[in-house]
Amino acid sequence: RPKCCTSHGSACRKINGIGPKAGDKLALHGIHTIGELAQPAEPWLVQHFGRATGAWLHASAWGRDARPVVTESEPVSMSRETTFERDLHAVRDKAALSAIFTTLCEQVAGDLQRKGYVGKTIGIKLRFDDFKIATRDQTVAEHTADAQRIRQVAGQCLKRVPLDRRLRLLGVRVGSLARQSDLARGGDSEPNQALPLFQ
Repeated sequence: RPKCCTSHGSACRKINGIGPKAGDKLALHGIHTIGELAQPAEPWLVQHFGRATGAWLHASAWGRDARPVVTESEPVSMSRETTFERDLHAVRDKAALSAIFTTLCEQVAGDLQRKGYVGKTIGIKLRFDDFKIATRDQTVAEHTADAQRIRQVAGQCLKRVPLDRRLRLLGVRVGSLARQSDLARGGDSEPNQALPLFQ
């Protein structure tokens, strides 16, 4: 029994990829468990199951898999947010909020660009001094990773929230992501337009 295979007593069908037909064919040769599958030499398996399948069966029985290990999945969205040291008011602290808002948009745009993504859904997150949370988002026609464009659309989202309470947290999010390399070159950009915020 192979020392490297901890599931040697398990049925061959436990190996992902061995279906009913292959399982039946292995059984005809007296092979029912993973441990038994690991006993024949690779050339014997190749002779009876073909070059590719035989080699794969031998490698699988010994726990070897040449496929690359996927360690991370595609992100659904990217966001940046900040909690203020003191609660800020949309009117009285307009200048400070506007600067923070711009910085968040630039940070999200930088994250997207560094990782090669663009997004179509741009949104905001607000937490008020009573800890209630408000979110708004808007989907644009074309993907973007441009800081000014993100700021413009996020600002439009902001105008849909009553800003009559002090703010504790502000966040900007970009979703509906796609890889920049997957999109057609040159036909997926939007004009930049900065809009005044926190009016």
